[in-house]
This record gives sequence, structure tokens and C-alpha cells, in this order.
Amino acid sequence: MKLKQRMVLLCAVLLLLGLAKIFLLDGGEGSAASRRDLKAFRKMEAGLALARGARLTNTLQSPWEIASQWVGPREVYPEETPELAAVLASLASARVERADVGYKGTQLKALLVLDGGQKVVFKPKRYSRDYVVEGEPYAGYDRHNAEVAAFHLDRVLGFRRAPLVVGRHINLRTEIKPVATEQLLSTFLMQGNNTCFYGKCYYCRESEPACAEGETMEGSLTLWLPDVWPLQKHRHPWGRTYREGKLARWEYDESYCEAVKKMPPYDAGPRLLDVIDTAVFDYLIGNADRHHYESFQDDGGASMLILLDNAKRSAARLFTRMGTLKGGSNWKESVHHLLFIFYFSHDQQP
Repeated sequence: MKLKQRMVLLCAVLLLLGLAKIFLLDGGEGSAASRRDLKAFRKMEAGLALARGARLTNTLQSPWEIASQWVGPREVYPEETPELAAVLASLASARVERADVGYKGTQLKALLVLDGGQKVVFKPKRYSRDYVVEGEPYAGYDRHNAEVAAFHLDRVLGFRRAPLVVGRHINLRTEIKPVATEQLLSTFLMQGNNTCFYGKCYYCRESEPACAEGETMEGSLTLWLPDVWPLQKHRHPWGRTYREGKLARWEYDESYCEAVKKMPPYDAGPRLLDVIDTAVFDYLIGNADRHHYESFQDDGGASMLILLDNAKRSAARLFTRMGTLKGGSNWKESVHHLLFIFYFSHDQQP
């Protein structure tokens, strides 16, 4: 074979190897389709951005009235929500009118009423933001910032089924104690120079309080859903037994899925698809503790599965699990960047 022919053949082989690397190893990063996908993602990223310090331009309605009107059978907030940033800013800054122990449950929380009569759930900081909880999926305390990250992941995925959540710093001495009920006040104590409280719940103990740094406590505020939309609790068909040595049926019965598909409300309507969506959501946030879920009452199976109580997760789980998904590095880096901003930086207050 002549030298010129050999050079042509070598160039052809190198070209094929280069194309193979681009499309097989790099996920098609250089393709026109990949560029279009990245452009679409950048557009979505810009659409999800929230302005800090936003204020409502429509002064005839309170932020709570606006958020209440958003709620429907299949969404907690609509796709187009120009007032979202302002509502979240109000949630992060409104004066606390009343503070009480949280509603029944296993984890420490406080029930607050904000200026204008809006109820919210306050979950205090129990771990540093990057602390990883080891052990069983249900081990440890709830993570306040996991609720914040889960709300924004709900926005990224386009589910719109998680109640609104913000991070907030609250001064326990000036904002909570003066308006707290006797029941909540009785759980306050001091550890050194730090103000603490342990509230009232199944696992709440005086020996395991949540403590502020001095008087200021970091936490998450979750907007209470409107009372005109009462909730109904359901046992999750793929919940674990929480009993050592006892498996749930889905863990050993290969025909279980077919059986679920024949049971109401999974035999008709969108509920089973919602369960699948929630499984994806829970995988990304590392939540294996969704033993029950809520929908709206008297819905006949048509209501969405509402994404409540998303705080059982480890700090790094979302990012490591996003990294296992198939896709080009540009896409992964963009998702990581977006969620990192929401996870670590989305406190409405400094």
C-alpha cells in the first residue's frame, strides 16, 4: 500500500475513533441535539431563578391569598408563577404572631402563625448542611435544608406537588418566646449560651433538644396548605415494615406489582403514575422513609400525591445520585450547579 493511501486510511480511522468517543463515551456532547438540549436546560434554569427581596405588585391580595389560589387537585402551584419569589420572600420575613408545639408526628417541629394568619411548619436545624447521616434510611433527625432542596427539586422536575419552603433564621428570644404557648415554652432550656427547645413529638426528648447558635436558630418554613383542601393519609403500597427480620410483600412477591394495579385507587386514574414519579423523586433525594403519603380528601383517586415531609435524606445524596444518571457531562454539571445553588444558598435571609 502506498504511503498516500496509508495516510488516508489512518486519517479515516482517527476520524471514526473521534466520532465514537463523542457519541459513545461522551454522550454526544458535540452533537446538535446535545447543544439544543443544553440550550433548553439553560432556558429552564433561567426560568427557575428567583429574585431576592421581591415584593408583590398587587397589594389587594396578601401573599397567602395568592398562594392559596394556586392550589388545585393536580398542583400546589402553577407552572407560571411570577409572584413566587415575592411569596417566598414574605414567608421568609413575615412577623411571627403565634408559636406552638408541632402537630403530631415523630420529629421535632413547631407550628407558627405568621402575620396575616398564615400557618407554617418550622423545622429546626439539627445538623450542619453537609453532614451525612449514616445507618438506616430512617435514621437520624429530619434535615431542615433537605426540605428546601426537595421543594426546588420539585420545581426542577416540573411536578409542582411540594408545598412552598424557604430557609429562615429566627431569633428565639425576640420572635418566638413572646408569642409562644405555655406548652411550647415549657420545653425551652439553655445549653451553655445557646437557647434550645425540644417540643412535643413521638421521639422528642429533653435530652435531645434543637439548639440555636446563641439566640438565632436556622430552620425551614413550610407553607401550610389551605384548609379548604383537607388531606387524606394513605399507606404507601411499597412501604417498609420497620420490623427487623420481617419483609414487606413487595420485597419477596414478584407478582405484587400486578396485584397493586388491581387495587383502588391504583386501578384507575393517575395515582399509580404519581407513585412512580414519587419513587424517582425519593431516589434522587435519598428518601426511603415514605411509609405513608397524602392526597386531598374525597378525590376518587384523581388528586395528586402530595410531596410532604421530604427531610429524611443525607446532604450529599442528591448530588451523588444525579451523577449516576446517564447523560453528557455538560448536562450533569448544569444540574449539579443548579441544585447546589438551591441546596446550599437558598436562604431568603442572610
